[in-house]
Amino acid sequence: MLLLDLCQEADFGTHVCGKVWSIKILSGFGSLVNPSGQSSVLADLRERGLVAQVSDEAGLEAHLAPCPRVVYCGFDPTADSLQIGNLVPLLTLRRFQRAGHRPILLVGGATGLIGDPKDQERDLNVREVVADWAERVRAQAERFLDFDGDGGAIVVNNLDWAGRLDVISFLRDVGKHFSVNAMIQRELVKSRLGAEGSGISYAEFSYTILQAMDFKELAERYGCTVQIGGSDQWGNIVSGVDLVRRTLAKRVFALTTPLATKADGTKFGKTEAGALWLDEAKTSPYSFYQFMINTADRDVVSYLRQLTFLDMEEIEAARKAVVENPGSREAQRLLASEVTRLVHGEQGLASARRITDALFSGSVESLTEVDLEQLALDGIECTTIGAEAGLVAVVAESPLARSRTAARTLVQSRAVHVNGQLTDDIGFSLSRENARYGRYHLIRRGKKSWHLVAHG
Repeated sequence: MLLLDLCQEADFGTHVCGKVWSIKILSGFGSLVNPSGQSSVLADLRERGLVAQVSDEAGLEAHLAPCPRVVYCGFDPTADSLQIGNLVPLLTLRRFQRAGHRPILLVGGATGLIGDPKDQERDLNVREVVADWAERVRAQAERFLDFDGDGGAIVVNNLDWAGRLDVISFLRDVGKHFSVNAMIQRELVKSRLGAEGSGISYAEFSYTILQAMDFKELAERYGCTVQIGGSDQWGNIVSGVDLVRRTLAKRVFALTTPLATKADGTKFGKTEAGALWLDEAKTSPYSFYQFMINTADRDVVSYLRQLTFLDMEEIEAARKAVVENPGSREAQRLLASEVTRLVHGEQGLASARRITDALFSGSVESLTEVDLEQLALDGIECTTIGAEAGLVAVVAESPLARSRTAARTLVQSRAVHVNGQLTDDIGFSLSRENARYGRYHLIRRGKKSWHLVAHG
């Protein structure tokens, strides 16, 4: 039984929900245990470094203490997949759910057609493409929330209301509550307006109004009182807080999380080079796992705090391991396992580990066809051949050798393995008959240099 049900059935009133209580919620997503003195969800977020800005921290703390609140986070379909940067606010939404609050996942079918202002004007995508991306994003994000019971997550698409709003109603009922003077003071807008030969379109300029309208709509429909998002959305989010106050005379709150950044300090993004996608067809579980296991020592602890649900005691033990024995990479292995499991499940994690172990040991017999498909996607360099090709020619055209002569020497000197077998025959041919699963040849030079060959 949810805490909300307990409050309603007993008719205790809002203040009684703040008393000592302990109740299991949301099977499979942890427990809600909140005896007197136990830290709140905000305290947990602060301890994990997940609070960037709060509109009214003391007010939000008090607001969250009684019966469960409704909290929302929005994701625009500006690509066909979410990426690792989206995982921070998405998991924060799940943290609120684990603490007993009801999450709303908003997919920006309308805002995705416009695009949040960035350093440069976005290329607008056609409606059919955005609609397809919206469905893909929804399916990905839903994996991280629980939809069972009265407190189950809700999924909405803002195109459902924004798409039906005529321009006059938009200007009269929503636009009149926004000051252009205030909107142009936003840092990004100011920089765009000041850039020579650039400027900003009215479409991009209006994005913040559309997002603010989402908060108002969810406040009216579902009693939503909290919006969370990345810190780059702060201006848009507080605009929604202000719009709800002006139009509904309700007090609502905003909270943002820090942006996930790479080792060089740049943020993860769908348009950034080397994006780490949540879709396994774009970033394989193996490559995802490898990225995490290669995290720099200076970043691994913050990633453990922000991207996992490990207890802080476990994270502290990992931090000590980084300090006392950094060569063990214990914290990185823990991070890679936890986050890969969250994103790709137990099967994805098992596959990533299997590939990692095989490439490290040189023993490839355990690799499945799915494992090899991952390697062909983005794991190691891959050459596509027809029905048959000579081993020497393939090695010569790969990064394993600089020339045909060097390739022949490597084979003759017994430095080349094909699918785990030593091959010193310079006349050896790669064919479907001797390929793994009728398609793949995994070639190893020496102990650690690999190349994959796939029949097209």
